[in-house]
Amino acid sequence: MQPTVRDHALADGLRAGQAAVEEGLLRATKSDVPFITETARELTRTAGRRLRPLLVLLAARFGDPGAPGVVPAAVVVELTHLATHYHDDVRDEAAVRRDAPRPDANWDNTVAVLTGDFLFARASHILADLGPEAVRIQAQAFRRQVTGQILETTGPRDGRDPVEHHLDVLASRTGSLTAVSGQLGALASGADPRVADALARYGERLGVASHLADEVATPTARRPTLPVLLLARDADPADPSAPSNPADPSNPSAPSNPADPSNPADPSNRELYELLTGPAGQAGHAEAVARLRTHPVLDGAREETARQADAARAALSALPDCPARDALESLCETVAAPTAPSSCG
Repeated sequence: MQPTVRDHALADGLRAGQAAVEEGLLRATKSDVPFITETARELTRTAGRRLRPLLVLLAARFGDPGAPGVVPAAVVVELTHLATHYHDDVRDEAAVRRDAPRPDANWDNTVAVLTGDFLFARASHILADLGPEAVRIQAQAFRRQVTGQILETTGPRDGRDPVEHHLDVLASRTGSLTAVSGQLGALASGADPRVADALARYGERLGVASHLADEVATPTARRPTLPVLLLARDADPADPSAPSNPADPSNPSAPSNPADPSNPADPSNRELYELLTGPAGQAGHAEAVARLRTHPVLDGAREETARQADAARAALSALPDCPARDALESLCETVAAPTAPSSCG
């Protein structure tokens, strides 16, 4: 996912910054043990589009983009992102992630987990040079990530709407690191603290929107996805765990399409849900996946994606008008586009 950048000076600056980040990642993933270097660089070569370093570089445009801590901050957030991928892929037990083999497809789970730990350690080492405030911000984000992973594993508590729970999990697991990207970029560049706060709100909502866009593009997975959860709600609209009030516009995590208990359950939705959540090899599963890709619940998931992107855009109203803000706004438009996945890596 790349922004639309019409300002030539900004475009040149971003290209130079991104090249410096790539060099920093190569240095950070080098070990005296060649095997560790190989494992640490596996996802560096295959993972996503560097959204989080990009947010650091754009955030730095509200201060001094050439400040010495900007590129290291971008390296830190990407190392952290990659480390969580190593751990997540082991937890998911999936053979492929975003069209690339998962780490332990080549090595066993122990090596994959320890490689993630190595990347966390390298990120912490670089982070220490950015000062105690940067360490505090990163630590808070990491706490939220772990909390989100635990909540995802345990599932919603009794009486909690699974859709609302899912959005909260995404805010913690994904939104926290995109939020910290803006914060660290602003901090490293010496930008006003109010800029950092606005970018944190923006980043969290953009991170959630990006993840939801991927869920729309790939609506079935080992983990819950919004389309499958909305399908479950449609299959049983009288579920007492579903919220009865419209979404609160002041709370971006609140679901925007609560169930209507007056609508009867659709037996075909129940059948489809049971097929999708059953074993992947069972009869009818492949057909169920194909049916979901054209199911009306995807419209509801797209609406939620757009709502999260709109909340991200609204956070930018506190920032001065400049090419960097325009680029950040264009990311909101990109992630909410109904025709393309966000590839939020």
